[in-house]
Amino acid sequence: MFVSFSCSKSGNTPANNGTGGTGVTPGTVSIANMAFGPSSLTVKVGTTVTWKNNDGYAHTVTSDDGTSFNSGNIGGGASYSYVTKTAGTFAYHCNIHSGMTATLVVTQ
Repeated sequence: MFVSFSCSKSGNTPANNGTGGTGVTPGTVSIANMAFGPSSLTVKVGTTVTWKNNDGYAHTVTSDDGTSFNSGNIGGGASYSYVTKTAGTFAYHCNIHSGMTATLVVTQ
């Protein structure tokens, strides 16, 4: 499977156009209290997904396959964004805190 993403780190949250879980801005994942929320997010190809680290310490957003995406360290208060380019289901985790896991589903 070939997966392509455009990635960036930013203190600003871009516009979002996906669909997500209850109580969360579509296309946005909150990192808080050692968890990704929502734990599963579904968006369409072309959606900008942004992870916002609300904890006071670093986390990562790293695909389980190790190649699809890897944010590197996201400091407290910072965010990581990319535009989805390929449909599929992508399990991911925090490299620093192995118990933090979630899934990104990208549809056509």
